[in-house]
This record gives sequence, structure tokens and C-alpha cells, in this order.
Amino acid sequence: MTEGGGFLPIIAMLPFLGALLPGLMIRAGRNVCAVTTAMPTILALVMLAILAPSVFSGEVIEAEIAWLPALGLKASFFLDGLGLLFAGMILGVGLLITLYARFYLAGEDPMGVFYTYLLLFQGAMLGIVISDNILLLLIFWELTSLSSFLLIGYWKHLPEGRQGARMALAVTGGGGLAMIGGMLILGNIAGSYELTEILAETEAIQASDWYLPALILILLGTFTKSAQFPFHFWLPHAMAAPTPVSAYLHSATMVKAGVFLMARLWPVLAGTDAWFYIVATTGLVTMVIGALIALFKDDLKALLAFSTVSHLGLLTMLLGFGTPVAAGVAVFHIINHLTFKASLFMCAGIVDHEAHTRDIKRLGGLASLMPVTFAISTVAALSMAGIPLFNGFLSKELMLEEAAHTTWAGNPQIVGIVATIGALLSVAYSFRFVAHVFLGPVRDDYPHKPHDPPFGMYAAPALLAVLVVLIGVFPAATVEPLVNLTAGAVTGQEMHMHLKLWHGVTPALFMSVIAVVGGAILLGLHRPLDRLWIAMPRPEAKVIFDWIVRQAATVSGRIAEGTHNGAISRYLAIFTAATVVLGYLAWAGGGMAPATREMLPIPPVVGVGWVMLLGATLAVVVMHRNRFRALVLIGIIGLMISAGFVYMSAPDLALTQISVETVTIILLLLALHFMPKETPRESGPALRLRDAVIALGAGGGVAMLTYAFLRRDFSTISDFHLENSYSGGGGTNVVNVILVDFRGYDTFGEIIVLGIAGLTIYALMEALLAGPASRRLRNWDFSRDRSRDRHPLMMVVATRVMMPIAAVVGLYIFLRGHNQPGGGFVAGLVISIALLMQYMASGFAWTQGRQRIEYHSMIGSGVVIAGLTGVGAWFAGQPFLTSAFGYVHLPPIEEFELATAALFDLGVFLAVLGAVMLTLYSLSRIARYAGETVNIGPMDYDPSQPPEEMAREEAERREEEG
Repeated sequence: MTEGGGFLPIIAMLPFLGALLPGLMIRAGRNVCAVTTAMPTILALVMLAILAPSVFSGEVIEAEIAWLPALGLKASFFLDGLGLLFAGMILGVGLLITLYARFYLAGEDPMGVFYTYLLLFQGAMLGIVISDNILLLLIFWELTSLSSFLLIGYWKHLPEGRQGARMALAVTGGGGLAMIGGMLILGNIAGSYELTEILAETEAIQASDWYLPALILILLGTFTKSAQFPFHFWLPHAMAAPTPVSAYLHSATMVKAGVFLMARLWPVLAGTDAWFYIVATTGLVTMVIGALIALFKDDLKALLAFSTVSHLGLLTMLLGFGTPVAAGVAVFHIINHLTFKASLFMCAGIVDHEAHTRDIKRLGGLASLMPVTFAISTVAALSMAGIPLFNGFLSKELMLEEAAHTTWAGNPQIVGIVATIGALLSVAYSFRFVAHVFLGPVRDDYPHKPHDPPFGMYAAPALLAVLVVLIGVFPAATVEPLVNLTAGAVTGQEMHMHLKLWHGVTPALFMSVIAVVGGAILLGLHRPLDRLWIAMPRPEAKVIFDWIVRQAATVSGRIAEGTHNGAISRYLAIFTAATVVLGYLAWAGGGMAPATREMLPIPPVVGVGWVMLLGATLAVVVMHRNRFRALVLIGIIGLMISAGFVYMSAPDLALTQISVETVTIILLLLALHFMPKETPRESGPALRLRDAVIALGAGGGVAMLTYAFLRRDFSTISDFHLENSYSGGGGTNVVNVILVDFRGYDTFGEIIVLGIAGLTIYALMEALLAGPASRRLRNWDFSRDRSRDRHPLMMVVATRVMMPIAAVVGLYIFLRGHNQPGGGFVAGLVISIALLMQYMASGFAWTQGRQRIEYHSMIGSGVVIAGLTGVGAWFAGQPFLTSAFGYVHLPPIEEFELATAALFDLGVFLAVLGAVMLTLYSLSRIARYAGETVNIGPMDYDPSQPPEEMAREEAERREEEG
């Protein structure tokens, strides 16, 4: 991190932190809210000013924050001349917009919301211009699309506001997706995702076969953001936003983001024919089309919006020329366009605010009624037209000079001619802005009597108008150092541009004279030309866009209706079929080495077991509609798999499989009691045939893949685990060490999911018993389903004997798990089985009455214990869930091991036990709710009690339970 680099992350984060304040401070009043909103911007500007001298001395300020160092991800920032210029523009104009919006927004407009959106957008733009890591830049890039969506659609009650916001998000968001691909390709070519390193790899990037795809994808992102043809149509529709938004987006921020990125990547992308013909041509066409449309727009903001499109085309064209001087001229015009365009938009907002209309045909004669606004607007408009003594003239002259010396497809004149036409149209619509709005006689049919606004509203555009004149008259003393600094950052070489008011008699001077004279003539002929424009058929970009959106929505709807019909069988079929096809394509691609292992002999017992397993599997397919039969067959399959684990020397897996099978079968048996014996026929023969083909394909593919792997040598991570299980985890049971140490984070996530599953089942049963289904349960006659001997004597006695034995076995399995087959998961299942048997023997209610620990708390305790065990590693400076172990000798007991993994395993044990028992509790509640009675003792029959007394107590109990 260089000196002062610590300011950069703070500058980037200040607007986001500041966005938390306006919504609160608006309660203290509009002035307090505005001042509070301005403070983060002012503070960021102060920090930027502190860094500016270092940047002007040639230093590049850098800062880096490690995020995920192991993956090479970091939040890195840097500030050079280009970043300094744009950051200053974003913050400076943002401050002026904050002041202007205070007086522009009406009392009923939620000002706190507006300022919140404004600061979010400001922060996203700042992130773009000072990010070094392109992945971080892409995040900020997408944030600009999202936050501008909120700003453009601020007036949610206006349909055009909502439509403009959606259009801007669709176009810029789509371009952003393309740019993500291009930037990733660019980073892959350069071997780094840091811009400071990418910019040093010009030769490697331009020599790569991936240069053109990366260029096209990146330009799609920049062209859509900067409204270049044919993506220009979204920008005028963003005019539905309040004028402060339009002024900010069009002058210094949103639409300049694309120009910024082209300038930032200029050293590595420019200089090729592809860059010249794509970028320069697009910019030239956009410049002329935008200016032509602007000339015939009657809405003030629409005129200015299309003029912005035209000037963005001018900037794109200059960067597309690929010469250092043209890039320097583009930098100069970026500054000039900022000053006059922000001022013009704010003046248009003033006219709309005071006259209650933006329609040029309903205006005119405002010069005497609004003299201050007239003066500011005239200065800014003349600068936009490129009239001498204003800054726009200087950059327009330099632009025409570069255009006059540019050859396109072997023709040295076409660029200069087309650029002159664009400048001519620019003069015409600039003159029209002044003449048709402010000049002429005063009218008596204004929607509202116009007058100049209070100082707070015209202060910001007046300041910008002053800068227009100062830069236009004294360019060398005002902006020349900044232009050379920024141009040097763009081109990667030292620049010495000399800005002056008079460049002598040059081709650009004659082109400029033609533009001014031609523009004045066009203004004089505007009325007949306007009628011709209206009568002339022409394609409307918005109509085309709306048609594309409708067609895309129609196609998407049909696809969604055909695939997302709510049937999980269809989803599984599509997913499985796609997986099989992709797997086959990968398999067919070749690359499989010859087999290196011989087939092992198959013992008869194993062969018989495999046939039985296959038979049980086929039986499930055939008899799956009978729920009980299918459940029994599934249990058989699980036990056969357990036997396979034993045969393959995997006792841990076998023990776990048997325990899981037992618990799930018992729980499912309880659930089946409340369900029909058979499932309905879900599908016809055709669909069953389809599913059979997909299932056979998937199963066959997995079998082939397994066979291929088992016949070949391959390296796995198993050797690492075997070698480090004892030395690194302190246990000889590799499986358990993996679960509680090497892959402890996975296990931690799994017990959380298991706990969530138990709580979800509980919540579903809660909703079931409180919903319409509860009435059916109340009417369920339990007596007809009840056995005369619900709690058999032998089962009660057996479970009483089994309980302490199972508890000891579970404790033994838990304690030995780190070095022998076992562990917290299996121990939890063993204890669960013992408890399940207690509930089955004596009934849930009788057993539940003797419960001392609540199951919800058990799940929570297990997760918390496991989590705290992981956190404990941090205090030793180790990663989360790193286990520690040591040996303790307590006479007369022999030396034994203590490991923190045992605490983690305890958490697993409690979570598993709690989830299983909570599931049992949830299922059993249905029976209790439906009227199942509770016996007094552990059995239905008490030999010491007369039958008539038992009958009387049963009747009393029924009466008490209602």
C-alpha cells in the first residue's frame, strides 16, 4: 500500500455509509437532510484533494485489502490521473446536485429516499473509477445499473418512469453481462485480474487469439452503458427521472462509465484495426444520429438527452481513432461536456419547475422573465455549440482537427465530412435551445407564470457556467495540467498538449465555420424541416425494443409453461436427462486411458448378494405403489448395502448405514400409519416408459463410470488423509478424523441442515394441525385402527432391558469414535433407536411425560457446541474447526488422549438425536390430536387393577381429553 493509499477504500465506502443517514435525518427537516447527505461527499472530496498533489507528481496511489487470500481474491484500488479526474467529477457534481435537489424536489417527494439512492449510485461510480481488481470493478459496474434503476424510477407513480427504469436496467444490465465475459477473458490472457498488471501486457493481449472476443464483449458493455448506437434509445427514456438525476447521470456519471472504461483499457485494446473500425465508426454514427434526433425534439430534456448521446458518440469516436492526441482531446471534452451539460440540464429543470412545462412549443420569450436562467443557459448552450470564448469551442476545434487527419477505409475525407455534419447539427440544436425557449415575445399562455428561482436552485448551474467561460478563455491556466495528467494516464505516455484559444488558420477552423453557419441556417429552416421530419417514416428504436421484449417474454413464457408445471417428476426427468447427455458427450470425447487393473474374482456369496440386491431394487420399481411393501424392500436394500460395506472393509460406513436404515424405517412406518396404503397412479404408460429410459441411461452411465474408474489407477486425496490422520488430527480412525477435522466444516453444515429438517417437519405438522386438515383428524375413529393390546408386555420388558444397554453402547461408540469405528453421528442414531423403541413400546405420550430435555434445545445446543468448538481454534491462531489434541496421564489410569474433536462430536451427537426425536414427536402429535388415549402405566393391562376400574378410568380420561 503506497502512502495515502488508505484513503482509497474509505473514499469508496463513504457514500455507501452515508446512504444510511438521509432516511433518518429527513425527520429533522429537509435542510438537515441535505447537509447530512453532502457530508460524505465533502469528506471524500477532501481526501481526494489530499491525494491530488501526489498524483500530479506522477505517483500512482495504491491500496489493497485481502479478502480471500487463498483464492487470490482481494479488494484493490488505485488512483492515477484518469481516476482522479473522474472521481473529482463524480464527487464535485454530486455535491452540486445535492444542493440543487434540495430546492428542486417538491415537498411531497420523499427526499430522504432520493438522497439515499443518490449516494448509493455515487458510491458505485466511485468504485468503478478507482478499482484495480477487475472483479471488484464488475461488482461496482452492476451496482451502477441497479442504483440508476432506483433513481430513474424514483417517481414510481409515473408509468414512463417505471418503463424508463426497466429499459435502462435491461439494456445496461445485458451489456454488463457481456462485459463480465470479456473482462474475464482479458484477465485470463494477461494472467492477472489487476488492472495495473493488465495494462502492462499490451503485446500479449493483442497477439492473443482471444483478443477479438474480449474486445467485442467489453465494447458491448461500454456501448450499452454509454448509449452508443444501436443502444442509444434507453437514455432519452431515462428522462422520466427528476432533473437532478438526469443532470448527474448525463454529465458526470452513468453514461460516462462506458467512456471511462474505454479510456482505462485504451493502452491494451486500442491501436488495432478492429478497435478503430468498431469504436470510431460506432462513435461517428452515434454522434450524427443523436444530433439529428435532438434537433427535432420538443421536450427540453429529450433534446438534451439526445445531445448527450451525440457527445458520447464524439468521445467514443476520438478514443476510437487510437492516437494519443485524439485520446487527449477526448479527455478535454469530457471536462467541457461535464460543465455545460450539467448546467443545461439544471436550467431545463428550472424552466420546468417555474413554467410547469418542458415543451419548447409552449415556451419562448423567457429571457425577460427569467434573466438569470437565460444568461446561464446561453453560456452553456453556446459552449455546447462550439462558439469561441467558451470551452466547448476548444475541444470541438481539436476534435475536427483530428477528424480531418483520419483515414477511414482508405478515404481521407469521409470522417472529416461526417464529423462536420455532426458539429453542424450540434450548433443547430444548441441555438434552438436558446432561441425557441428564451427569445421571442413573451407569451400569455404559459401553464404557470415563469420567474427566476431562488439562489439555491441556480447556484450550481451558475458555478458551472463560470467554469465554462474560465476554461474557454484561460485553458492553459485552468485545465491544461489536468488534461495532460489524465491523457498521460489514458495513453500510458507523457503528454504535452498546449491548449489555447487560437490555433491559427487550419482545416478545423473552416470546418467549424461551416458548422456554425450551417447550424444557423438549419435553425432558420427548422419549422418546415420539422414538418418533414414528422411526416417521414423512420424506425423507432423503442418500438423495436418493445417488440423484442414481447417476443422474448412470449418465448420464455412458453418454455416456462412447458417445463415449470409444478411436477417434480418432470424437473427430475429434465435434469437427469441433461446430465446423462452431458456425461455421454464427455465420455465420447475420448481421452480414457486403457485399463490397468485386472478384474477380481467374484466369490459366490458376493454374487448371490448382488443378485438379491438387484432383485430387491427391481421389486421396488414394480411394487412401489404399495407403500408398506416398498418400505420393506428399501430396508432390505439398505441392509444389503451395509453388508457390502462390511465386505469392502468399511465398518464405519456399515455401522452408519445400519443405524440410518433402522431409524428411517421406523419413522417412515409411523408416517405410513396416517397415509393410504397405495400411492395413486401418477403417470400413464408413455411417461413411465420415458422415465424408465432415463433411469436406465443414468444408472448405466454411473455403472460404466464406476467400472472405468475401478479398472484404472488414479490418485486421490486418500493418501494424504491416511498419512496425516494421526499426526494432524490425533486419531487412527481416518473416517472420523475427516468428519471432525479435515472436513469439519462440511459436517458442521450437515448437522445444521439436519436440524433445519427436523424443525421444518415440526413446523409443517404445526401448520397441519392448525389448518383445515385438523377437522379430518378430529373425526378420525382411532378405535377401529387400534390393537387391543397396543403396548405388549414382551415389547415393554424388552425395551426396558435394551435401554441401559443401548445407552452404554452409544456412549462406548461415541468415546471410541476417534480411533475406532464409531463417532457422534452413529452414537446419536443408536440412542435414537433405543428411545424410538421406548416410544413404540409404551406410547409416545407416556414416554414423553418422562422426558427431561426439550428436543428443540437439543438441536440448538448441538449446533452451538460444534460452532463454539470451531471458534475456539481462532484463539490459538488456527483456522475455524482446527482440532487440537494431547495426552494426559492420571494415576492409576494409563495415559489417554484428549481431543477438542470430541466436543465437536458431542455437538453432532446432540443435533442428530434432537432432530430424530423432534421428527418422531411431530409425527406422533397427529395420533394424539386425533384422540389416541394415554395409558396410566407402561402397558395397557395392569394385573393388580380390576377390569371395571380400568374401564371407569378410561372413560374418565376420555371425558377429560374431550
